[in-house]
Amino acid sequence: MHRDRLQAVLEALPRAAIVQGGDDIVIAVNRRFTDMFALEGRVETTPGAPLGPVVDAVCDTFSERPSWVVDTTHAIAARHIHRAAEIPLTDGRVIRRDVEPLYDADGEPFGSLWTAEDITEDKRREHALERDNAALAELAGQRNEFLALASHSLRTPLTSILSFCELLADPASGPLDADQRALLAAIRRNAARMEGVMTTLMNTARLRTPQLKLEFDRVDIARMLRHAVLDRMSTTARAGVFVALRCAEGPPLHGDEHRLEHVLANLLENAAKFTPPGGRIDIDAAPHGDQWHIDVADTGIGVPEQYREEIFSGFVRAPNAETGGFPGTGLGLTISREIVRRHGGELTVSAAESGGAVFGIRLPVAGPPAEGAGR
Repeated sequence: MHRDRLQAVLEALPRAAIVQGGDDIVIAVNRRFTDMFALEGRVETTPGAPLGPVVDAVCDTFSERPSWVVDTTHAIAARHIHRAAEIPLTDGRVIRRDVEPLYDADGEPFGSLWTAEDITEDKRREHALERDNAALAELAGQRNEFLALASHSLRTPLTSILSFCELLADPASGPLDADQRALLAAIRRNAARMEGVMTTLMNTARLRTPQLKLEFDRVDIARMLRHAVLDRMSTTARAGVFVALRCAEGPPLHGDEHRLEHVLANLLENAAKFTPPGGRIDIDAAPHGDQWHIDVADTGIGVPEQYREEIFSGFVRAPNAETGGFPGTGLGLTISREIVRRHGGELTVSAAESGGAVFGIRLPVAGPPAEGAGR
């Protein structure tokens, strides 16, 4: 009766299975096992049959016969661990074999359960994914190389354009009438904007290089936030928006202060760009458990919900930013998120109560898991 129940349990298993007895005999085997290794008519698999011929028949299907034949029950039980292996077969299949010791009510080993499943398709998908990842990595490298080369090549003529603008604007070069001054200002303004785009492209290429290391040190969050606000005071003042900073006391952060200030500068510039005159930007920072939470909220046009993840992917801007005539490439947020992630944190956007946007930075106090290294 017990043997019938054991056989029923084995047949219900989704994997091929055989139970080995303590005296190296077959206690039970299911149909999946005999089918997987084509044992029908080749060896005896009925209860009480010797295990050796079964093992030999199974090993004959392996592409490389293992050095072991079969462990004794006591040897398996002595390890007290689950054993697993991936084994290629001669017909091209790959199986996963698992071994579990079996114990009686007194804790004495009486046998072991061997199971196997065909993982050929899983391995094929895994290899295909590895190939795809390798191809994507190569394309990413080529993209970064192109961005760096293009940015460097374009920076030189832009520098010349800006330099000649300064020379022409110098009174020593001769007087300019109002129309000429306006045209020169337009040339200078657009050349400076292109130079900013080139800088952003170069930073994007650098940050996407796995070998880039951030310089981690002790960061005073309150001081860093004050510096970021003061450095962008002219930008927010020209936009006609009010900036409020509130920072609670908390522990210093382990991070790259220069890179994090770059993130805050980008968020402040975006908030000022997309907030109408008379609006406000609120920066709130406080420690929460083992993290620092920094929120930059504005009263601007906001980010539609369906674009709140897409805007971090690079060269993507929400429709209300595009149709509103706001200049930009969409790369600033990509760089900012990458910097935050290399700190082991996360950068997200949500809706503000005012209808604008809230960009939330979450940073672990201790820095990223790998000490002093980016992702």
